[in-house]
Amino acid sequence: MRMIKISHSVFALPFAFTGAVLAASGIPSMRQVFWIIIAMVGARSGAMGLNRIIDRKVDALNPRTASREIPSGKIRVRDASVFTFISLVLFVFAAYNLNPLCFKLSPLAIAVLSFYSYTKRFTWLSHFVLGIAISAAPLGAWIAIRGTLDWEIIPLSIAVVFWLAGFDVLYALQDVEFDRINGLYSIPQRFGIKRSLILAKIFHFVTWSLLVFNGVIFGLNLLYWIGMFIVAGMLIYEHSLVKPDDLSKLNMAFFNMNGYVSIAVFVFTLTSTLLK
Repeated sequence: MRMIKISHSVFALPFAFTGAVLAASGIPSMRQVFWIIIAMVGARSGAMGLNRIIDRKVDALNPRTASREIPSGKIRVRDASVFTFISLVLFVFAAYNLNPLCFKLSPLAIAVLSFYSYTKRFTWLSHFVLGIAISAAPLGAWIAIRGTLDWEIIPLSIAVVFWLAGFDVLYALQDVEFDRINGLYSIPQRFGIKRSLILAKIFHFVTWSLLVFNGVIFGLNLLYWIGMFIVAGMLIYEHSLVKPDDLSKLNMAFFNMNGYVSIAVFVFTLTSTLLK
């Protein structure tokens, strides 16, 4: 559980539920909810397992990550590989039990999840590749409910891409010097800390704008708009915690605030949909 950072499920899972609620115009069936959860657990566990296996040598060199389970020897690569394989099989099985389109798209989802860990080796756009992987949460949940890929869910999915890219840029601030020395790519490594903070703010403004557009598309009521003002406040506060010369509150900005954002989007979408 530590290796795959199970607590970080708070980022993607609420957005999956948001996509499912919008697709069902309410609460989906318990069967659909069950298989969506299984798919999310399998995909996320498999993705983190792949990331830890692929990055194990890099992690061993970085003082911040050297204590992770694989480079420190607490978990063997073979065991992590078995765990990852089982997780991805579970994901595909869940997709099969949802509908044919989910099942057909599951290999593509695995390909994107696998590709991300390699992108930091050749492009600073890796943050967006991770965002695309996480955006599969609302997109996949929509397809799980509807059995079709429709344009209405696209703005929310793109919002997740920019949201994830924005806070992943903040997370990458910790490794600027390490990335430069070891030939790894990131926005902070490419543009420096000050410009990266500006870009992260822009990404999150795009996120908020798309969340507003999402409310318009689905005709959500006043509760949703109240929620969007709360989300805006959270994002503003998140960025106030991180300064070019003070990264001491980075973990709070990265984990706490973004967990609250994803939960808030889901809660206000659900209540607005149910009361519409």
